[in-house]
Amino acid sequence: MSAAVQLVRETARRSWMKALRRPVPLSFSFVQPLFWMLIFGFLFHRFALGGEYAGLSYVSFLLPGVCAMTVLFGASQAGIDLVRDLQTGFAQRMARATAHPGWLLGGKLAGDVSRLLVQAAVVALLGIALGARLHVSLAGVLVAALGLAAFAVAYASLSCWIALRTGAPESMAVFVHVVNLPLLFTSTALVPTRQMPGWLAEAARWNPLTRVADALRQALLFARMPDAAALLVPLLVLAVLLFAVARHAMARAGEE
Repeated sequence: MSAAVQLVRETARRSWMKALRRPVPLSFSFVQPLFWMLIFGFLFHRFALGGEYAGLSYVSFLLPGVCAMTVLFGASQAGIDLVRDLQTGFAQRMARATAHPGWLLGGKLAGDVSRLLVQAAVVALLGIALGARLHVSLAGVLVAALGLAAFAVAYASLSCWIALRTGAPESMAVFVHVVNLPLLFTSTALVPTRQMPGWLAEAARWNPLTRVADALRQALLFARMPDAAALLVPLLVLAVLLFAVARHAMARAGEE
């Protein structure tokens, strides 16, 4: 057990150190959400939200969605580092060196997901500086953060699976650009369902990004506790399934 903990810890630490040693991509991960809040926040500052969001400024409504979006974009890039490790042969050597390659993947995801949660917290502080007004429930934030972490594990596992199956940076570029934006624009990250066409509102209800964005809004804007079962059960099931698929691909990489 101690060997497993050490392997997970060192792999997570490597993920953090790689991110910290590349300040340009790390800085961009904060600049991009800041631009979204500046551009969309001020472009739609007269947008009438209505319903339960009536009376809120659009920047306040947008902030939880941008926090979720930060995790979405960051998790989608988890496989890019893995492609570099595959090209140098590092990932294959590490997978062959242990009887449990899932620990390697678990350590990488632990590092990536913890970093993304910190980034989302920093983005929340930036949103407050831009004028968002929050009414926070700490217990609700904890539940919403667990949901956000489960979503990040699921989406990062999917990104890693694509990286392990293709080993090509081009496939990661296609994944990031083709999947992220449709997932974002068919969720409630930017607009509530009552302002969507019927078909889009129905699609948004099945979008996992909607679940985490709405849970963050309940916790950050209304000081409410999100429905923990409705939030966590489907996201945890999705995270476990996609992690298992990515773990299998990692094991196969060690056999090649």
